[in-house]
Amino acid sequence: MSDQHSNDNTLHSHGPCTSALSAEENAAEMLAAMTRNGLRITDQRRSMVTIFSDHDGYLSPKDVYDSMVRTYPSVSFDTVYRNLRMMSEMGVLEQFYFMDGGLKFKSNCLSHHHHHLICVNCEKTVTFDYCPMDQQMNLPGGYKILNHRFEIYGVCDSCQ
Repeated sequence: MSDQHSNDNTLHSHGPCTSALSAEENAAEMLAAMTRNGLRITDQRRSMVTIFSDHDGYLSPKDVYDSMVRTYPSVSFDTVYRNLRMMSEMGVLEQFYFMDGGLKFKSNCLSHHHHHLICVNCEKTVTFDYCPMDQQMNLPGGYKILNHRFEIYGVCDSCQ
């Protein structure tokens, strides 16, 4: 996520990370972002984009590998994982760390800057606009912030 965002510090729920884009439009947007970042679009990478654009929830690296190996029997887990990390670094995918579920990825919400409330039971995710980076921070060492992530883990109404 970029650090360009509104300075409105109020909590606004935007519901789950979904957009008005169709799966095809979302895939095209993801591929365009990858191309802008200089990543060559192979058939395997196109398949990974399709997996995420067709799936609204979170996918572990193993979930993606299990799906990829059906079409590409010789694909390695390392190749899938390396591509997931690259796609995350360029903003195509968002990565989340679930306490029991480990690292998972999801298609990035590209419409606006936001952060997440995540249920530790059902993984329901609600986006909100409050950003702690809007607060005055005295960081040591003269750091220039390039990116950040803010997630709050809890239990949703349905799981309480």
